[in-house]
Formats: sequence, C-alpha cells, structure tokens
Amino acid sequence: MALRRVRAEDFPLVDAFHRRCSPAHLLRRWGRTRPSPRTLGRLLAHADCWLGLGAGDEPLALVSVGPVSREAGVFDLGLQVADAHQRRGIGTALARHAAQYAHDRGAHTLSTYTEASNQPMLRLLRRLGPVREMRHGAHLDVRLPLGMSGLAHRPP
Repeated sequence: MALRRVRAEDFPLVDAFHRRCSPAHLLRRWGRTRPSPRTLGRLLAHADCWLGLGAGDEPLALVSVGPVSREAGVFDLGLQVADAHQRRGIGTALARHAAQYAHDRGAHTLSTYTEASNQPMLRLLRRLGPVREMRHGAHLDVRLPLGMSGLAHRPP
C-alpha cells in the first residue's frame, strides 16, 4: 500500500474513497453520508491526512492526525478503511504511521473519540498498546501512549 498526503485539491480522490464506504460507516466517522470539500478543508486546517492507496491508486483508507486543542502533546487520530478492505491490516498500518508522525512532532499520546459500539476501532487501538478509556455517554475517549514504551518507539 502506498501513502499519499492529502491536500484540499485532492477532494475528488477523497470522494472516490468515500464512495467505497457504507453510509453507516460514513455517518459514524463524519456525521453525514457525503462529506463535502468544506468538510475536508476543515479537517486539513487542523490535521495532516493521508490516503492509503492500493493497486492502480485505488483509495482504500483515510487517516488523519493532529494536535488536540488545549492538550499539549496529545494528537487526535481519525481513521477509516473502505468496507471491502477492512480486517487486512490497512488500518493498523495507517495508525502506526500516524503514531510515528505525531511522535516525531512532540506528541506523547494519541486520542480517539469514538462510539462505544465501534468495536473494530476499539479492537485496533487495544492491539496497538495499553489504552486508557474514558466513557462519555455512548462514546469513549481512548488514549494511547506514544514514546519509550508505547507505539511510536524506535529501538536504538
């Protein structure tokens, strides 16, 4: 899988990725079934994003990572894999890429705010390392430490 850094002018490629996702998964991730160029622009104003591309530059996944306001050293992780390509390690690879990117920019923690029912995302995060989960009604704030004993550690 190749990674392509997303810019605002890449909306047609991001839109092609979203067309590979079910309406239910789009609602879970974006709160709507058709994210717009404006939605992508808002995301890019606060985070760095990459598309995971398969054979023939087919968009398979989207990952975003950026600082959480008012929490120094905490970066937010957003991740979505096209329905037909889930459970193949794509999300894990992109989460690891995002973790290293965040760590290289001074982050000590990745944060994901997700529905407590989003078992695929929770399983992925729990496999990456020890997490701390704080419940907020039907949602969880999941924190994954980075660094020496965490996900983004590079052995000497």
